[in-house]
Amino acid sequence: MSEKKLFITDTILRDAHQSQAATRMKLEDMLPACEILDKIGYWSLECWGGATFDSCMRFLHEDPWERLRTLKKALPNTKLQMLFRGQNILGYKHYADDVVDAFVRKSIENGIDVVRVFDALNDTRNLKKAVDAVKNYGGICEVAISYTTSPVHNQEYFVTLSKKIEEMGADVICIKDMANLLLPYDAYSLVKAIKGAVSCPIHLHTHNTTGTGDMTNLMAAQAGVDIVDCALSPLANGTSQPATEALVATLKGTERDTGLDLELMAQAAAHFRGIADKMKAEKILDPKVLNVDTKTLLYQVPGGMLSNLLSQLKQQNAEDKYYDVLAEIPRVRKDCGYPPLVTPTSQIVGTQAVLNVLCGERYKMITKETKGLLRGEYGQLPAPVNEEVRKKAIGNDEVITCRPADLLAPELEKYTAEAGDLAKCEEDVLSYALFPQVASKFLEERNNGGPKAEAAAPAAPAAQSENAVRELIIDDRTVNAL
Repeated sequence: MSEKKLFITDTILRDAHQSQAATRMKLEDMLPACEILDKIGYWSLECWGGATFDSCMRFLHEDPWERLRTLKKALPNTKLQMLFRGQNILGYKHYADDVVDAFVRKSIENGIDVVRVFDALNDTRNLKKAVDAVKNYGGICEVAISYTTSPVHNQEYFVTLSKKIEEMGADVICIKDMANLLLPYDAYSLVKAIKGAVSCPIHLHTHNTTGTGDMTNLMAAQAGVDIVDCALSPLANGTSQPATEALVATLKGTERDTGLDLELMAQAAAHFRGIADKMKAEKILDPKVLNVDTKTLLYQVPGGMLSNLLSQLKQQNAEDKYYDVLAEIPRVRKDCGYPPLVTPTSQIVGTQAVLNVLCGERYKMITKETKGLLRGEYGQLPAPVNEEVRKKAIGNDEVITCRPADLLAPELEKYTAEAGDLAKCEEDVLSYALFPQVASKFLEERNNGGPKAEAAAPAAPAAQSENAVRELIIDDRTVNAL
């Protein structure tokens, strides 16, 4: 990899529309631009993983595996990249090692080149199986640090974590700034420090929620970062990534010149501008997601989560409680040992904060996810938890201190049996394993000819109860920042 040239990953096919339009871009919206995208010269195109898998089946009636195969054919000259939640895969719980291994294998077989693996808690034990599988099946293993700030998350913490990740076998290390909390000068310092501690390339992923993303990318480039994530302008900025064209133009003629063709980008952008306009007309893309929201810096809540919380409180006729919830989120996060707020911890902490406010009493109702977090089901928390809250949540239950997946027996045969005749191949079994209800409905419809895709947002329940509030937040997770 060149020491000077800055490489670009474009997120237009995944995180850009996940962050702005609830992951509702259809394959048919992507394909007309693929020939142009393939000529631009990106380091990679992020096009799969994250919430795309769920959204394909749940809302778009698309087979996510078929989407991947189709994109691979349409983009033969560009590496395809996915986001993979470590032991959570693309779901919201830990899966047994055999499922993780099979999912990585089939992802690479179907066309993925770069697998970005992360764990919400930065627990390296939750990364190891996925990292080993990516390496074993010939993929490029990019391991991500979930960036956040707290009394325990400082530069020394992230440098130490980077060393551990490189020792695990990472080909690339990603600084994953999902909430746009990494400020420009801090980015310069952090990139310099990590570059001085490890030898593998460094990839920066940020958003523009707080309006600092362009500056963060530029300062990281000055510090020697190797790759940055950007999004083509029609779906850039706000809760999405900074615009690709702006950074390419800024660096043109400098020692960090990306070498990318702005004219080709303009052609691709013209296509996606039409798609963005269509999604605005269909009320899928709310222009409010483009607003700069510095509350993220105060509450450390990802931008997509902010808009979700407001929407969900409206459904509960409790919009006036918005700022109370925002103030409660950092308190819940502290009680839970300062987890970074990224899927699934952002949903867990956000849901509990809503319940604490709406119930009028903190921890009067505690979700099973919060109990699981405090019990250690998701891994080791970065800092000590509030033991009074943990006692209230799990009583005298024993706290899990081993790697959580060590407690899971192999699951693939079980899922194969459960899926039965619905599954026509191993990919179908894996779809079922991650999302049993959604996949069952999708596979049955697909096997019978399938309905036409619908882009409508899911209806939200109206009852103000723990389950109603939890369902609203957990099931609306597709727009939370990743």
